[in-house]
Order: sequence, then structure tokens, then C-alpha cells
Amino acid sequence: MGLDTELSGILVVSLEQAVAAPYCGLLMANAGARVIKVERPEGDFARGYDSGADGQSAIFAWLNRGKESVCLNLKADEDKALLCRMLGKADVLVSNLAPGALGRMGLVGADLRQQNPGLITCAVTGYGETGEAATKKAYDFLVQGESGICSVTGTEDSPSRVGVSITDISTGMTAFSAILRALIRRDRTGEGIDISISMFDVMADWMNMPLMAHRYSGGAPKRMGLKHTFVAPYGAFACGDGGQVLLSVQSNREFRSFCAIVLTDTALADDPRFVDNPDRFANRDTLNGMIDNVFGELTAEQVLNRLDDANIANARLNSVADLSEHKFLRNQKALIGESQISMAALPVQTKGEAPYRVPDIGQHSAAIRKEFS
Repeated sequence: MGLDTELSGILVVSLEQAVAAPYCGLLMANAGARVIKVERPEGDFARGYDSGADGQSAIFAWLNRGKESVCLNLKADEDKALLCRMLGKADVLVSNLAPGALGRMGLVGADLRQQNPGLITCAVTGYGETGEAATKKAYDFLVQGESGICSVTGTEDSPSRVGVSITDISTGMTAFSAILRALIRRDRTGEGIDISISMFDVMADWMNMPLMAHRYSGGAPKRMGLKHTFVAPYGAFACGDGGQVLLSVQSNREFRSFCAIVLTDTALADDPRFVDNPDRFANRDTLNGMIDNVFGELTAEQVLNRLDDANIANARLNSVADLSEHKFLRNQKALIGESQISMAALPVQTKGEAPYRVPDIGQHSAAIRKEFS
């Protein structure tokens, strides 16, 4: 038993580009839906993000495996009519085009449901679909800045963007979950619905921890890099072989074990400067210096072994190269052109997980035009 093709029989038409909507489409395809990716005649510009897969984009492959591709010029009446016929049979329309683009083409959910009452539309936007928000252009990095993510990311001296497309990916996940809810609703009512997911709204929700601290606890936490705003010991510590180890001590019981097994200094747990977490945090520079002295005489592997023996939460400060060879990493294959490439598998495991093919530009155009003629 296991998850497999729960969305088999669901037809998704996706007017998608870049990352957010394509990630939603990827999740739909992975659950068994048929996902038709509608591209401009020149293709999704994400096809040009890199050329690492024998001249084609490996990033595009990650986002678009398992889909079909049809190229349409939606300014041409014939192609727009074809799209409308597709939507007449579709279960879901996903889009993340420029603000107002669908409306200008007359592709409004209420009108489309005159022909197809069960159609679910999901529009991914930057900031919303009304007022000033509807006209503001959005990219992942810009929404990170606008929503305050960058203000709580980085070091004390400098803010930073999160190093992955957190806004795009989280918005694609949110859109996917909303579509699943809409499909359940449709099973009960027979009616489709319009969904609008704002990248800014998603990030604002994810920012609730520092937002609540600002509103109700005297201020948002400061940027601390790999340190913590009130827990000690916590952070990255250098070892004698140049490796770095992350650790987090959350309780007095853990600290006593940390002192006895990792630092081999049982008496340190009873030092008045370190008895409770507030004391340890107030004297964290002194405590960190003691930790550095011990770790500086050990390799990272020796430190990690001691931390495991003491049942202290820990991790390596890995590089992307380290992740690529990580013993916990599950990989999944994709076929792009004549090449097979490997990528981290989706976190929700499904049966089989055979290699997914990445569509060439307009690979299915002729078959789709014939099917929906």
C-alpha cells in the first residue's frame, strides 16, 4: 500500500512559467494528474535558466518532469479557441502569468464555468488581484524583501535572501493544497471555484513567528546568522580538522549530559554562570570559548560521535556537494532529451517512481491539437 496515482483522470491545464506554478503542476503530475503545460511558441523562459543537462536546463527538468507541452500563441484566435476547448474538458486551470493577463484574454473563471461548471481555477499572483497589489510585478527575491524575510535572515551586519526559491516553492505547495481542497469540495457540490494564491500572503504567513514577536513580545528577533536569539549553546562550532558542527542544547538535562560526555567536564553543569538557559545565554561568549577549546582538539567526526552519545541534537554544516552524496538523500531520475539526470526526490514518496520524462518545447502540440480539435 502507498500513495500512487490518486489524481488519475484529472486534467490540469497550466499556463505556467518560471517556478511557482510549475512546482504546483509538478506535484499534480506526481499524484497522477495529466498536466498539459501551455508554453509560448518560444517556450517557457525557464528553459534557459541553465544548460547543464546536455545543453538543456536541469532546473527546468526538476520542475517540469512528467508533463506534456503544447505551444500556443494566445494572441491568435485559433490557438485561443483551442485553449478554450481544452478548458472545456479540464478539471483545473493553473496560471501565474503577468497581472491581469488572463482577464485581458477573457479567461475568467465564472465565464469558463458557463461551459464547464466543475472547472477549478488557481491563479498564482505576486501580491493579489485587486487594487495596487494587482499591478505590482513580483519575483521570489523581491517578495522575500517585501515580506520581511530578508530582515530576519543573514548576519547581524547584513540581511540576506534565503538561498533557495523559498517564496516560489512554498507558493506552489500552497496552491497544490488549495486545489486538493477544491477537488474535495467539487466532489460534494459538483461546482468549480476560483482560487487566488498570493506569494506575499504565503510569505507573510510563514513570517508569523517574528511578526508575533514584534507585535506582542517587545520586538522581532535580530538577525543572528547561525546563532539563536535566546538559546545557548547553539550554533556552528569549528573543529580541529576544519569541519564545522551544528548543535543545539534545549534543556538543563541536555546541558548536564553535554558537559559530562562531550566536554568531559561534569562540574561545568553546576557553574553558576551556566545553571539555566538564561544564565548560559548571558554568558554565551565564555561558554562558546570553552566549547571551542574542546572541539579544537577533536575532528568533526569525533565531536559528532560524542554528541550522539550524549543524545544532543546535532548536524554537519554541509555544502551542496556534501548533500549530493548524503547517505539520507533519496534521488529520482528524469529523462530530458537523450540524457538521464538525477535530482532529489519529492518528499512524499509514491510507488514505483520510475524516471519521468521532461517534455521538449511543444513536444505534444500536434497530438493535443488533434485531440481537442
